[in-house]
Amino acid sequence: MEAMEQADILQSARPGAVRLGGVLGGRLDAMADNSVWRQEQERLLRPYRDKDEVGNGDWRCEYWGKWASGAALAGGDWPAQKHIDLLRQAARDLIATQDADGYIGTRRQEHHLQGWDVWGRKYVLLGLLGIYDVTGDDFILAAARRQADSLISECGPAGENIAAIGYPHWKGLPPSSVLEPIALLYQRTREKKYLEFARHIVSQWSRANHWSPAGLRLVEDALAGKPPAQIGGAPKAYEMMSCYEGLCELYRADGNRRYLDAAVKLAQGIFEEELTIVGSGSNHEVWCGARGRQCGAEPVAIETCVTATWMKFCFQLLRLTGASRYADALETSLYNALLGALAPAGQWWGYLSGLAGDRVPSHAQHADAGTSCCVLSGPRGMLLTPRWGVMSGAGGPVVNLYNPLTAEVRLPDGVKVRLIQETDYPASGAIKLTVQPARPAEFSISLRIPGWSVRNALAVNGQTYEGAVRAGTYAVLRRKWRTGDTVALQLDLRGRLMDAPAGSPNDCFALMRGPLVLALDNRLCPAAADAAALLKPDAAADGSVALTFNPDAARRHGVWLAFDAMLREPGGGQRKITFCDFASAGNLWSEQSLYRVWLPQPLDLASVWQAGLPRWWQRFRATRPDMPESGSVACPLSASGASG
Repeated sequence: MEAMEQADILQSARPGAVRLGGVLGGRLDAMADNSVWRQEQERLLRPYRDKDEVGNGDWRCEYWGKWASGAALAGGDWPAQKHIDLLRQAARDLIATQDADGYIGTRRQEHHLQGWDVWGRKYVLLGLLGIYDVTGDDFILAAARRQADSLISECGPAGENIAAIGYPHWKGLPPSSVLEPIALLYQRTREKKYLEFARHIVSQWSRANHWSPAGLRLVEDALAGKPPAQIGGAPKAYEMMSCYEGLCELYRADGNRRYLDAAVKLAQGIFEEELTIVGSGSNHEVWCGARGRQCGAEPVAIETCVTATWMKFCFQLLRLTGASRYADALETSLYNALLGALAPAGQWWGYLSGLAGDRVPSHAQHADAGTSCCVLSGPRGMLLTPRWGVMSGAGGPVVNLYNPLTAEVRLPDGVKVRLIQETDYPASGAIKLTVQPARPAEFSISLRIPGWSVRNALAVNGQTYEGAVRAGTYAVLRRKWRTGDTVALQLDLRGRLMDAPAGSPNDCFALMRGPLVLALDNRLCPAAADAAALLKPDAAADGSVALTFNPDAARRHGVWLAFDAMLREPGGGQRKITFCDFASAGNLWSEQSLYRVWLPQPLDLASVWQAGLPRWWQRFRATRPDMPESGSVACPLSASGASG
């Protein structure tokens, strides 16, 4: 079959082309400095030298590649020479462990293909390819090719069915996800054997095997509209999405529309069945119908690996389809589920994050490595932000992220355009964009209008824009632009009352404002013994709720944004309740710092913080000295950045 390569509708920003400021930029910088660049390489490399993993239960094999693929994103956007040198040396140190047959992994020959082995080989490939993209070092690419060739010799047409090996419980999902780097390797080398192997992997999904009598059927089941929890016979959320990321890359390589359609259908199922209010889903690590369970008595605890992979999957679909809903999803996940899982100074991550309880820093899953899957996954989601913040379409720049930033975009004819964005969003909805083309040129600037933003205003050089500015679309401004032209956008940041999703077992509500989920925190809303049961705030016919900014409460309690809402009392009176943004809620990361998103009706402030909040994931708590058990790690935020 001849390949019919498909170009992205929206091109991601070039490395280093988008620079973020403000609170979000400060959090991203702190995470890169205090987590990514401080990783102890020797602790990640030792398992590859010793090759002492056996059986089904170990996954040290993923750690180096996860770190490297995240660090490559950071190195591309902050290309300090010391970071480039570190990346190159890290790759060369890993390659020094490569066997004569090309294998880079943590197992001896007799234990190849067992457990998480191929999953780990996938991450080695992703890490090597990411560092190759930053450094251009052909030695690294050659090692990646030898790694892939070794796998082909074992799982190619004459070898094992890749969908029927590995860890039995997950029925071939983890090894199948190696599709992604194999397709990426083809894109970089144009060697047809890698395209053929990628197609072979997908063909294995439709073959019956000893674990799956009908096969994994990842393409067929998604196209048939099966809920995510029923696809493939194994509802492992993060590994499943990783397989569909591979389908997206294979679609780019060979143009088989079924692959993109299957990925889009899976995403639709996630939106409908699994996505919670904070922009991620799953319970622990598996699909579970979390959307309908998120405000029930049984807790839903979201894995950070799932959040990061959902964001990576949305990034794939945003590029391939140009649909703004995926940028909306990225924004919601970023501001809520992802930032909520990031520790105060950016040095650590939560493994599981609930919608109520307290923030729990991840344990180190392997003491010798000193890290966990989620601590290394979180940066891979966060460091994507500059790549989708400002993108390029056929007509010109596409602005997805509203944040203080500068961006440089090159038009199809080669003209460089610099954009300067000034805003304190999401504190307010006012955004100013200054346009600086290298010379006057006609092109389009597309501005994402979020799906929740009903009332919008747009002006160019002070003149009201008369075109379409509709929620859930891009507003497209096409004109001849000159240096100094300005765009003013006002988004709708009224509060929104969110009722419990259909099928939820309880009567409860939550509040949102723009992309932010709001939460109660016991510091801003302590228990009140004299409080009568409260009801929901009054809402307008369109569901909007009056919220009042409370900067004094935000300063006093070390949160980013705080807002007051008036809740109705059964007798007809009102009571002021202070909420904060979800990412700041519980930011002491201790049992003394409790929060909750979904609020039962009636809401009794006398018992709102009593025992019974879901905290079953406490057993995953870290014991690191820099993430202590009790609250001495508050995270005050200010408009100029973050500090811990």
